[in-house]
Amino acid sequence: MNKHKIITISRQYGSGGRIVGKLLAERLGIPFYDNELITLAAEKTGLSKECFVNAEETSAGNLLLSLTTLTPSIDSYGLPLNEKIFLVQSQVIKEVAEKGSCVIVGRSADYVLSDTENCINVFLQADLKDRVKRAVSQYGLSEKNAESTVIKTDKRRAGYYSYFTGLKWGKADNYDLILNTSRMDLEKIVDVIEKYVSLR
Repeated sequence: MNKHKIITISRQYGSGGRIVGKLLAERLGIPFYDNELITLAAEKTGLSKECFVNAEETSAGNLLLSLTTLTPSIDSYGLPLNEKIFLVQSQVIKEVAEKGSCVIVGRSADYVLSDTENCINVFLQADLKDRVKRAVSQYGLSEKNAESTVIKTDKRRAGYYSYFTGLKWGKADNYDLILNTSRMDLEKIVDVIEKYVSLR
């Protein structure tokens, strides 16, 4: 790559987004951020990692937060904890993006970096049966509860995204590429994204 590029990957639960993101980052020789963002945000605030992990489960309603309120210290006095967490996490995402090219999975990074030049936003989806299968085989969910967990997780992600961005999660307008990982193996999905990045 001859230009600074950021690739964000949003994904349905069980579609293989983390695997694709990690492979893509390795191919491109750039940093990969997923749970690493939680660690960085926790260090910045002194809050536990669990606060950030559970943030998606606590959002409700339809509040659009302005990212112009972000400051290095992010005191956010008077805001509910989940909103403070979103602001801190958003600041961390902006900071890692400013450092150089990278791949970021989840955390509404496509929205947080919507004004960032050379940001490529990808959404990965897959057929429900394939997502359930991956959730059981790779994420360790029990077969009995896997389908309901997959569906509930996506509902939480959609609610979280809508609450903090005012946009619809998974809507084509928000992304440069939408790929179905049921249609080809994950290595080929990485090939497609890598080709798109090179052409951009």
